[in-house]
Amino acid sequence: MKIEEIDAINYKNGNATDTKEKVVKDETITLTINGSISRSLSAIEDSLEEFAVGYLFNENMVNSMDAIKEIKVEGTQIYAQIDDTLLKTNETVLCSDSAGGWRSKIKTVNPVESDFQVKVEELISRIEELKDNAEIWQATGGTHVAGIVYEDKFIVKEDVSRHVAVDKVIGYGLLHEFDLSQSYVIYSGRMPADMVIKMTRAGVPILASNAAPANSGYNIAKKGNITLVGFLRGQRCNIYNNQNRIIF
Repeated sequence: MKIEEIDAINYKNGNATDTKEKVVKDETITLTINGSISRSLSAIEDSLEEFAVGYLFNENMVNSMDAIKEIKVEGTQIYAQIDDTLLKTNETVLCSDSAGGWRSKIKTVNPVESDFQVKVEELISRIEELKDNAEIWQATGGTHVAGIVYEDKFIVKEDVSRHVAVDKVIGYGLLHEFDLSQSYVIYSGRMPADMVIKMTRAGVPILASNAAPANSGYNIAKKGNITLVGFLRGQRCNIYNNQNRIIF
């Protein structure tokens, strides 16, 4: 079960009453790569294969599905075997917030080449659809929500970490052969550098959110040729960088 009930006291209008409150159930998930590199993080025990694939791409450990030899999920343990070519380069794993916080300067950003465009009305519609599909968030208020849109497909994942949620949707897209250069990611949460670099490494040209970009995210988006859309709510939004990808 992804949701549990806990005892709580509800205080309202001067009155305190005992109640049962629904909370999201997170677990300690461990990803072990090539039997030696290990990352532990708090996440929902769901879509762990998708998470592992997204994480490996987004943390610059692999750059093609061919580099992933095997992924095995055993409960909360994930075991991955990969081609270690990228691990031997100077810039390897940055450790995003999904594993403890962005701590390194990104030395190389390869720009995303994509002519993909989307109508602003679709983005406005999708952010509402994202909320409608966020079942755990609606029940608990305890998750972030991310979605990936490709052609007529809209896949939504939730997790206690916005980074894990995004890793899961990107991993889903890769496993199901989405053309990520013709897709976009929409999610709940800020857009700092460590989130935007995920988009550049996966080759996703547009990142949209109901929240704001950080200056670090804005600068990485410029280097990575990413379109950022922020404050997406109601009938409004702000579009940063490469506005030509958004059709008004």
